Amino acid sequence: EGRQMIVNIIDHWSLHDALPVPEASLPLELPAVKSYQPTGTGESPLAAIPDWVDIWYDAATGHAVPASAERPAPHYVRARRETNTMPQWAGSCWYYLRYLDPKNDAAIAAPEALKYWGGPDLYVGGAEHAVLHLLYARFWHKVLFDLGVVPTPEPFTKLFHQGIILGEDGEKMSKSRGNVANPDDIIRSHGTDTLRLYLMFLGPLEAMKPWNPSGIEGVHRFLHKIWRECLGADGRPNAKLSADVSATPADLAKLLHETIKKVGEDIEGLRYNTAISAMMIFVNAWQKAPAIARRDALAFLQLLAPFAPHIAEELWARVGGTDIAPSAGSAPWPAYDPAKLVATEQKVVVQVNGKKRAELLLPVGAAEADAVAAAQAHAEVAPHLAGKQIKRIIYVPGKILNIVAA
Repeated sequence: EGRQMIVNIIDHWSLHDALPVPEASLPLELPAVKSYQPTGTGESPLAAIPDWVDIWYDAATGHAVPASAERPAPHYVRARRETNTMPQWAGSCWYYLRYLDPKNDAAIAAPEALKYWGGPDLYVGGAEHAVLHLLYARFWHKVLFDLGVVPTPEPFTKLFHQGIILGEDGEKMSKSRGNVANPDDIIRSHGTDTLRLYLMFLGPLEAMKPWNPSGIEGVHRFLHKIWRECLGADGRPNAKLSADVSATPADLAKLLHETIKKVGEDIEGLRYNTAISAMMIFVNAWQKAPAIARRDALAFLQLLAPFAPHIAEELWARVGGTDIAPSAGSAPWPAYDPAKLVATEQKVVVQVNGKKRAELLLPVGAAEADAVAAAQAHAEVAPHLAGKQIKRIIYVPGKILNIVAA
């Protein structure tokens, strides 16, 4: 073990002194045993290995032999190795720094690496970590800052507390309550991607969410729908996919760019459930479209990849995405065109004498006369106006057209 160890010197069966092991004698190797069993006393499992714990010790060199052996020389003293030299949180309190320079044998990390990489931008953990790992990591980091080891006084830039998933009974999952859901069962029956999507689709990341197995089928069908839209029954690219970049209908192209914007912003904001909702809306529209440009289908697979990476990468390869990049995850994130987000048409609900009769798609800013003419020509509105005189018109552009007729 590479960290500094303490040896307790025993004189007449009482603690006489506690000494650090000389650096030259490090690393101190742990004993080779078949298993480490708990002691039942609260001590480390090492405490139950007397030939390693109880020793004859040379304080000058750090050399030691088991106490059960003969005393090697008069200057050797009876000693007992300390078996709990650091709290159990020691390693996890600074491991994020070691990632920056893991092979450095002279320091936690080189000053250049610490300055270049900085600390983690985001710390995601449950609220219970606030008084455990998070608090201890801050303590350690502040001490290292005071010592001049790290350049920043705080270890983490942003903190986000995730919620917990409750059992079907609405209580916190616990083996004692018998309400634990085994993810391995879902992976075997529906696959890893379905499980990932389901967990993210349950609700806001910060909220407590009850486990509901019936919801798993919904996201599973969603993935199947994407598969069918990308591939035909023969496993080859769907005939709807076109090399023509203009093959995507205008309304579907607009929706794709809206989805790219929405998913990108939601990922940044950790709003995974609403990102998945946006992708579901797009796939429903895609399913109804007569064709889609292969380029646009691949852009959607890039949006899907962070959420369902296995199926996204499989489809990326089969549809021909490797012509662009080796994987969906390595391709540049798709950019949305702001011009395509500008609405050119608006839905207007048409009422006759207060009852809804139809919905019209009118150009943005359509005049009242144009809206009335479109309503009069609509097959579902015309019969309710036949032989009647229009008495009053209430028109709110982009929302409602109410025609009062008698």
